[in-house]
Amino acid sequence: MNEIIVAIDGYSSCGKSSLARDIARRIGYIYIDTGAMYRAVTWFCLNNGIISNGFIDKEKLQRTLNSIDISFKFNAISCSNETMLNGRNIEEEIRMPEVASHVSPVSAIPFVRERMVALQKAMGKNKGIVMDGRDIGTVVFPDAEVKIFMTAEPLVRAKRRHAELIEKGVVTTLEEVLANLAERDHLDETRETSPLKKAVDAFVIDNTNLTKAGQLEKALEYIKIKMNGSRD
Repeated sequence: MNEIIVAIDGYSSCGKSSLARDIARRIGYIYIDTGAMYRAVTWFCLNNGIISNGFIDKEKLQRTLNSIDISFKFNAISCSNETMLNGRNIEEEIRMPEVASHVSPVSAIPFVRERMVALQKAMGKNKGIVMDGRDIGTVVFPDAEVKIFMTAEPLVRAKRRHAELIEKGVVTTLEEVLANLAERDHLDETRETSPLKKAVDAFVIDNTNLTKAGQLEKALEYIKIKMNGSRD
């Protein structure tokens, strides 16, 4: 059977990564979290004086961007990939609110997206991958055999994200999380380079009222149809 590319796009806190990981496990593909790549660049900026008081020193970032090596290491205990930056595991650090509040403006910078898209295309050159992000089905792999676009009501997304942060011991309020999501949605949809939008041929999954098992079932049914069709 010929391997394919499964591209998953959608809004923040829609469960894209969880679904992508589950799909990859079920069909035996490699999972690549592109959002983690942009978070890694953002974390690098925050920890190297490139972001200060909300201002991004784009000239400094452009000078140092090529020195950033991003890779993924498989954790056999959690059965998931962990984000590595220049050999350091920063998986926990990039999930913190400070990174979340800065990642959209960093990811909107054209030369950052250009570098990340080049890396992502290289990762998928042999197919057999499940990749999630904001522009996978529209920019990175517009010819992907399977495109899924995920969405959910903002309040539901905020409640899910808030619960995750509380579980990690992060002190925040639902109102703060909801405001952060609204800001990220706006920045993602309106940025000049690779804005978030649904590919014309994407299969939409609104998981406002779906369980993880329910959304996985819908996605796998669609993937099966597309894979069967690709062999006709």
